[in-house]
Amino acid sequence: MPKLSVKSLMTSAAVVGSILVISGCASTGNVTPQYIPPSTYQNYDCSTLSQEYQRIQSYINTESRNYSGLTTTGIGVGVSAGRWGISPNINIGVGKSTNNNARDAKLSRLFGERDAVVQSARMKQCAFAAKLKVHGES
Repeated sequence: MPKLSVKSLMTSAAVVGSILVISGCASTGNVTPQYIPPSTYQNYDCSTLSQEYQRIQSYINTESRNYSGLTTTGIGVGVSAGRWGISPNINIGVGKSTNNNARDAKLSRLFGERDAVVQSARMKQCAFAAKLKVHGES
């Protein structure tokens, strides 16, 4: 019968932790921008439009990082007996979450606002918008 050592449990926990960390890095998927009319920003000058663009972009970056493709339902540590004797086991309930609707709705709105700011800045011929693309442009 194999002896259960603290070192083997620590090694197992480290391996499982590494797998969870690596698999937690996933893409945010494709979120289509919500339509926001550029006229919303018609009273803004180029400086204000630039600040608004940077503010919206920082919200997009923050919200995009909040994506989690994995959910955990529990972790169990136990001992099992089988054909080969008694051995330790670790069970982790991990699944893919598809419930990101609130995050996607928020990102859709932010992408729409960003596109509206860029379009408004283009109409005013603001220098910062010359190289920026809106959704669907290549």
